[in-house]
Amino acid sequence: MSKPIQAINRYKADLRDFQFLLFEQFKVGELLGKGVFEAWDAEQVNVSLAECYRWTREVAGPLNAPADAEGCKLVDGRVITPKGFKEAWKSLYEAGWKSIGIAPEHGGAGSPVSVQILVEEMLSGANTAFNMYSGLAFGASEVIASFGTTDQQHLYCARMFGGEWGGTMCLTEPHAGSDVGSAKTTARLNADGTYSIKGTKIYISGGDHDLASNVIHLVLARVDGAPAGTKGLTLFIVPRVRTSGDGTLGADNDVTVAALEHKMGINGSATCVLNFGDNDACIGVPVGGDSELNKGMPQMFKMMNGARIAVGVQGIGVASSAYLNALEYARDRKQGASITHWKDATAPRVSIIEHADVRRMLLDMKSRVEGIRALVVKLTSHIDRLTFAKDDAEAAYHQGQVDLLVPLVKAYGTDQAFRVCETAIQTYGGAGYTRDYPVEQYCRDCKIFSIYEGTNHIQAMDLVGRKLGQAGGANLQAFLGDIAKFVAAHKDHAKLGASVRALGGAQEALGGSALKLLMWFQTGNMAAVPLYATRFLEMMSEIAVAWMLLDAAIIADTKLQTVEPGHPDKAFYEGKLFSAMYYARSVLPAAELKARQMNDEDKSPLEISDAAFATV
Repeated sequence: MSKPIQAINRYKADLRDFQFLLFEQFKVGELLGKGVFEAWDAEQVNVSLAECYRWTREVAGPLNAPADAEGCKLVDGRVITPKGFKEAWKSLYEAGWKSIGIAPEHGGAGSPVSVQILVEEMLSGANTAFNMYSGLAFGASEVIASFGTTDQQHLYCARMFGGEWGGTMCLTEPHAGSDVGSAKTTARLNADGTYSIKGTKIYISGGDHDLASNVIHLVLARVDGAPAGTKGLTLFIVPRVRTSGDGTLGADNDVTVAALEHKMGINGSATCVLNFGDNDACIGVPVGGDSELNKGMPQMFKMMNGARIAVGVQGIGVASSAYLNALEYARDRKQGASITHWKDATAPRVSIIEHADVRRMLLDMKSRVEGIRALVVKLTSHIDRLTFAKDDAEAAYHQGQVDLLVPLVKAYGTDQAFRVCETAIQTYGGAGYTRDYPVEQYCRDCKIFSIYEGTNHIQAMDLVGRKLGQAGGANLQAFLGDIAKFVAAHKDHAKLGASVRALGGAQEALGGSALKLLMWFQTGNMAAVPLYATRFLEMMSEIAVAWMLLDAAIIADTKLQTVEPGHPDKAFYEGKLFSAMYYARSVLPAAELKARQMNDEDKSPLEISDAAFATV
């Protein structure tokens, strides 16, 4: 008989790193007390982050392992979430963590996005499955707030932002997968101006639950006579329960849960197969009204862009806690003698953090976690500064960098999250493979991040097929130019100069690889583009992360000159230097290798016959 799962918190976060990113590296403090952030100051930011951390450790964190063991249940056609989720949902919204970054007109506190994203990191890291329900509701309500009619905004936004109602995004269908343009769900106009929705959607996160009184589905469907492909899709608001204009709930809306998916991880999150209109009684209305017919994909991209950032944040939240748990274990676990006494059988056992390979794994995890988190905050700081742009050129710069970084944060952040969690298990050894420790669940939970909201290859194709060419390539040139300026300013740094010069070489290789992609497009060598797109995204991400780490290390080295011996900041800043140097020496060289691979144009995966893959 298996042991019962204890309701204890295992979540850990590094608030000092949060403060460093906000106030020392990206200087979000310059925006506080001004404009839309007039109500915020540094003390309020720090108190909010500390209080959120306390809440995650006391409320969401202890539910993570028990919910994973219990999972969700389908009872009489409705989803029952794990024990404790209802109470946590109520506490989450009472505490205001899901509304901290929402505009005051929708009932929020209006914090900078950079603050909101760190709150989301803690919520996701503490209990990914639980936080997905509110995350989907947030994303769906953002779409309605951006594109809905005034009446739709009035009816749905405050209730969804405030947790009274949930929300989903419904794209994927059984036959189509990521090929959204093949969707067969239909919408037929009724005499009263509503539409009858009919079809099946799969892999719907939070597709049904008992946490809120209603779930508002955003459903892509095709109106009769609409064009084929994605250009003929309209986004519909389809409540699980029909609602009147004042929010009063009425009859069920013929939305049924056909099944719950049985998954590798995130077992506390209900991933549903949803049928719409089995009884021809499912009613929806277009987001924004009939003037927005066939505009579903641009509207959905609003949600998907936010969701892709959020998935990257999920990755860093889980990876960070995996690393910090592995670090704690390495400090406590005694096993083996020091290498300096390797021939002495009587030598005392030492903590495994003293073993060289364990130290390598810990520094590898530390550098990846800190670098990707910095990349996330760089992205959100561009969003925050976009609000204060003085002219169109400055606004275009910030928006262009946001667009460019989204696929990097989503794809590289989630791929590396799985790698960090795997390395955390290895740090524990056999103990990490058991449920006595949290890292095996972290590893299972985080694998989905590289798959949903568009697989990471889709992110790579978005980067090379759309983002690199935006604004005539100006966004990429600005990105490369910013790195070049950094390299020029610091290439002779006493401690970090060699690493900065390595960044400069990688940046030049990235520019050459971008030209290679352009040449493939122009010469019709289209098969090479998807073959190398993922490697290009990885290359660009490695360079961006190295830049972020080296930028942090330059700041830390300056701060070290004034830190008193014995102050905790001395170790913190020293850690920043070692993270940057390790990543620049051990990870960044792979970027130039990928550039050489692109130049070689090896097409073995395309040239091998199907039969040659295996003779079975």
